[in-house]
Amino acid sequence: MEADVKGDAYEGLLQKNAEDIKGGAGQYFTPRPLIQAIVEAMRPAPGQKICDPACGTGGFLLAAHDYISHHAEMTREERKFLKDEALKGWEIVDSTARLGVMNMFLHGIGDEDAPEAPIHVQDSLRARPGEYFDMVLTNPPFGRKSSLSLGPTNGKKNGGNGSDEHEAATVSRDDFWATTSNKQLNFVQHVYSLLKTTGRAAVVVPDNVLFEGGAGETIRRNLLQTCDVHTLLRLPTGIFYAQGVKANVLFFDKRQASASAQTERLWVYDLRTNINFTLRTNPLKRAHLADFIACYHPENRHQRQEGERFHSFSYEELLKRDKLSLDLFWLRDESLEGTDKLPPPAEIAASIVEDLQNALEQFMAIAEDLGGKTAISQEETFL
Repeated sequence: MEADVKGDAYEGLLQKNAEDIKGGAGQYFTPRPLIQAIVEAMRPAPGQKICDPACGTGGFLLAAHDYISHHAEMTREERKFLKDEALKGWEIVDSTARLGVMNMFLHGIGDEDAPEAPIHVQDSLRARPGEYFDMVLTNPPFGRKSSLSLGPTNGKKNGGNGSDEHEAATVSRDDFWATTSNKQLNFVQHVYSLLKTTGRAAVVVPDNVLFEGGAGETIRRNLLQTCDVHTLLRLPTGIFYAQGVKANVLFFDKRQASASAQTERLWVYDLRTNINFTLRTNPLKRAHLADFIACYHPENRHQRQEGERFHSFSYEELLKRDKLSLDLFWLRDESLEGTDKLPPPAEIAASIVEDLQNALEQFMAIAEDLGGKTAISQEETFL
């Protein structure tokens, strides 16, 4: 069997395993149609170094490899670079990292005789990166910390591409704009630190990254100042195995230092309002993202045009928003116009739990900052 055939079979097994919601296997699995659309928008090229600091089973890295292999004429040296050096990931969970390494090997990436595997088993947030990349593609963990005490967590896995095992409540790095216990905000800062001066990134982030005050506002302000934050894709609910997740994809390009802000205009595509997906009866497919790719206009982003679901906001408009919130929407939500159009009870309940967890995490973080020690875990609170 050819490597790609075995790789496709293995990838299919991983996807099937991710459907085991009760067992939590979907915690590290990003929907492949979403990954494919993001990679098509980003258009990785031969010779570029690409990484995922929370790679799970390697979905983004495999999609980047597949895109380059099928869309570019490469020299022998470029093919060798793509196989051995171009792709790198980090994953904090041993078992997930093993799945990822095997997945990449079966797709012809890396070499079992190489001095190191393409995926490193470690917490990528701990320290400054030792190398820099042309492109970062990632879906960092969405989950809440198992415990927000001042000590290490109890190691219970979360709902994203990693685990909270041995993770401290607050990440403090001198290259970060803000010190916070919000893991998602820390990953946004970490992605920025991984990029070369001309590097590009696509990061899946939950809604709180867009509107949270304090450290969140500081990080958004610095990101808009130092990067061209050009596109935001609002994702629908019902596409992740962790139910009730409200997520987005943030696209930005790093720029050289300048006195003026590098962001001129943020384009937002709303794939959430009045759109519903479910994991089994109506799953997200690549065709559902075709209009986004067309609006994104990867051939030339300066030729974009507004549409019903695609709207742009100037940097000046963003500055006027409370806390510099990027939680932008303009479509009328039909589900709020009558009780007959309300979402299913399970979706409403999941949304309420998500909001309560967000509020609890913020209050517990405040308690820690005031010198208190909160030993109770969120899972115990909502048991």
